[in-house]
Amino acid sequence: MEKKIKLQVKNLTRVFESGGGQEVTAIRDVNLEVKESEFVMIVGPSGCGKTTLINIIGGLDTATSGEVLLEGKPVTGPGADRGMVFQGYSLFPWLSVQKNVEFGLKMKGIAAPERARIAREYIELVGLKGFENALPKQLSGGMKQRVAIARTLANEPEILLMDEPFGALDAQTRVVMQELLAEISRRTGTTILFITHDIDEAVLLGQRVYVMSRRPGTVREVIEVSLPGERSHNSLVQPEFLETKKRIMDMLWKESNDAAMDR
Repeated sequence: MEKKIKLQVKNLTRVFESGGGQEVTAIRDVNLEVKESEFVMIVGPSGCGKTTLINIIGGLDTATSGEVLLEGKPVTGPGADRGMVFQGYSLFPWLSVQKNVEFGLKMKGIAAPERARIAREYIELVGLKGFENALPKQLSGGMKQRVAIARTLANEPEILLMDEPFGALDAQTRVVMQELLAEISRRTGTTILFITHDIDEAVLLGQRVYVMSRRPGTVREVIEVSLPGERSHNSLVQPEFLETKKRIMDMLWKESNDAAMDR
């Protein structure tokens, strides 16, 4: 059965005012869609407007023209139907892991016993069982990001928006987190839109990759990713992975080279 479309972005353009009355177009006529339970990646050269795009989808910024539809309804501002995870962990340093994950549930008015149960469930899901009482300062970077993911998932958003969430992690921890997120996606069926500058990450995690052009960013190509077996570090050496990676690398090299020539 065909999956329903969860998120639609239609002809999205964002123009910023810069110094001296000049206008800078960050993104232009961006169109994309994410189906229910789909894991979709956005990759593009530096400065192509990836973060601008996800901020508009998250309701943190406003488009100059175009629209964003979630479940067919226009996005007009922030909402609990969109969970966001950033590169920074944004944890409350004075709260334990348990209380950080419970925070959004408390804001929803969920009773203490029930929110504690839900929080424990998601803490276990991200592999942090036993760290419920730890403070953020006692955790590694990867562990902090696990808490941030658990806190967001506990609120059961319609879509999870992730902006370079593993960008600050070391290479080994990053791969571990990628495998964890792939497993969470399989187990929960969460719909995910994930922005990255890392081509390996885009191919490893994505069922579909939107490749953006240089600024003003627009969708250059949409690539379906098909890898055998479950996504893991072993996928990084599969012929299908390497073929798709090279295809994206060639596109981004051209975009970056053309951007340099435009300067």
